[in-house]
Amino acid sequence: MNLRKKFDFLFKIICVSCTIFSLILLVILVSHIVHQGFGRLNLNFILSFPSRFPHKAGIKAALVGTIWMMGLTSMFSIPIGLCTAIYLEEYGVKGKLGKFIEVNISNLAAVPSIIYGLLGLSVFVRFMGLGRSLWAGSLTLSLLVVPVIIISSREALKSVPMSLRMAAYALGAKKWQVVFAQVVPAATPGILTGIILSLSRAIGETAPLIVVGALSYVAFIPSGPSDQFTVLPIQIFNWASRPQVEFHYLAAAAILVLLLVMFVMNFGAIMLRNRSTRGRQW
Repeated sequence: MNLRKKFDFLFKIICVSCTIFSLILLVILVSHIVHQGFGRLNLNFILSFPSRFPHKAGIKAALVGTIWMMGLTSMFSIPIGLCTAIYLEEYGVKGKLGKFIEVNISNLAAVPSIIYGLLGLSVFVRFMGLGRSLWAGSLTLSLLVVPVIIISSREALKSVPMSLRMAAYALGAKKWQVVFAQVVPAATPGILTGIILSLSRAIGETAPLIVVGALSYVAFIPSGPSDQFTVLPIQIFNWASRPQVEFHYLAAAAILVLLLVMFVMNFGAIMLRNRSTRGRQW
């Protein structure tokens, strides 16, 4: 028993030490990025197109492309992931087949993103003829995040007490009424948490979009989902890979903008989650 307590104490010390070390590294990294990029943040940087001259370069095309990409990815991935999770958890068959499907969805969530990029290139760009457009990029990212949404949404649905379902059935509710009027609203905070995590992963992806043909230099704004595009991670990679120090400062400024966009997305989703949590304690 004493040995077990010693192991538990040692494990807690290791966890706390790793957490503190990670926080220190994060603070150092963010401080370095702010030091390099904050001075480059201005309205001209936001509203200018990329240029080979550092003092003229901006992120207008990449920022608009990122907003387009995240909007289309959300439009595809959230309904598909949520509907799949509801079916598998509330309507799907149990037993070995259900276990097989669950294991394979978990495996899909662990597949490297470059594999999804190659799949998107073969299916969406070439086979479906979508070309190197926002359609192809958003569908590829949707494949990447849908397994994460399914897994997190299923866990949120599982966390809803069975007594809530039984009470609704006792009052004469039908299956679909129980699921969509009681279970899904009760599981909404957990579902939104999974969506936040999945879209946060998608907004920082670079490899799949490079494979499907996202451009590193775009001097125009996409007017529709069929246009070519670039996104902030690709623009950051392009600037960071150049030898001139001035472009490195621009990359740091673009990273700050990307973090701000991600923060705004997550803040909105967290507000919705907290609002749906009120009055649903059991």
